[in-house]
Amino acid sequence: MEERIAVVTGAGSGIGRATAHALHDAGFRVALIGRREAALRETTQGRERMLVLPADVTSEADVDAAFAAVVAEWGRVDVLFNNAGTFGPAASAADVEADAWRATLEVNVTGTLLCARAAMRTMRAQQPRGGRIINNGSISAHVPRPQSVAYSVSKHAISGLTKSIDLDGRADGISCGQIDIGNAATSIMTEIGVGSGALQPDGSRLVEPTFDVADAARAVVFMAQLPPEANIGELVVTAAGMPFGGRG
Repeated sequence: MEERIAVVTGAGSGIGRATAHALHDAGFRVALIGRREAALRETTQGRERMLVLPADVTSEADVDAAFAAVVAEWGRVDVLFNNAGTFGPAASAADVEADAWRATLEVNVTGTLLCARAAMRTMRAQQPRGGRIINNGSISAHVPRPQSVAYSVSKHAISGLTKSIDLDGRADGISCGQIDIGNAATSIMTEIGVGSGALQPDGSRLVEPTFDVADAARAVVFMAQLPPEANIGELVVTAAGMPFGGRG
């Protein structure tokens, strides 16, 4: 396969960092977008085919400048992994603060849209035309956790955004799919207590199983490497035995 160009947002840690490594190791050149330059440089870990692009995904100017830099350096964008996000406030719909709600949606929804917009504009202008966008949804795009209204709503919104991008991108050879990951071992899992006891719908706390983040990254690479004629609209990858299916 001819060397291809991927952009990964939220590439300074967690699923973003693991996926950037996996894409690089699969032969991609990888542009790293995130707010913290030092963390992005840690992600490179001596890898040569990486480009560090500090940017705030909620800033139109930052996002457009980052994609312009990728094109200036490597000529095109073949894959965007839209991964940047925040868990937001631990609150119910009755108690969530409006500012915290807005901040969560600004990163998780508006930021995802701005990056997809920049990628689509790049992909339809380049030759050969087209490309692939993979949005990081969540198990919360299907079933919410307790006290996670802002995050859960934002991830349900990503499902609609994914379908709209895939539909609107058809004429330009742009496909879009979504990966919904449950309990990959990252810092967010620590924040919500998955390893020590995560809040359950009945008010109890349960130590939930997790799985290696590298396996989540391998799933993203699988989606990224599909030929243009194929697309995965939605892929669900969870820790075996996590409380998702059935009654818990």
